[in-house]
Amino acid sequence: MIPEVNIWAVLLATASSMVVGTIWYARRVFGTYWMKAVGHTSETMGGAAAPIIVTVIVSFITAWVLAGSAAIVQNFYGGSFLANTVLTAIILWAGFTAARMVTHDAFDRRPWGLTVLNIAHELVTLVVMALIIGLFGISAL
Repeated sequence: MIPEVNIWAVLLATASSMVVGTIWYARRVFGTYWMKAVGHTSETMGGAAAPIIVTVIVSFITAWVLAGSAAIVQNFYGGSFLANTVLTAIILWAGFTAARMVTHDAFDRRPWGLTVLNIAHELVTLVVMALIIGLFGISAL
């Protein structure tokens, strides 16, 4: 059984990921620290088209999976779809995104500040996606 998702919510949540990332990694926010921590310079940041395309695709998959997971949770528990969607996002973030990122970054010997920065970005991204999906509801319009 494939859970019912609202495609418009998924598309808007996908776009929100791009907005959050653009703000989060702007030089005036966390971009300067991020560039230094990963070893980028202004010169090495050119040619970002491929990573942006990958990000859009991956963000769409993330939003779709979150919407489907939230629909399953909603069918199982009932109650507020918005609250269930936000809670589902936080649980999925903690159990998959944060846990796996910590593991990989520990082996990659990345600075803990970079790990925290990226994990926090993912949390904000997923919560914003959850708010959008939760406010739209399940119906596919």
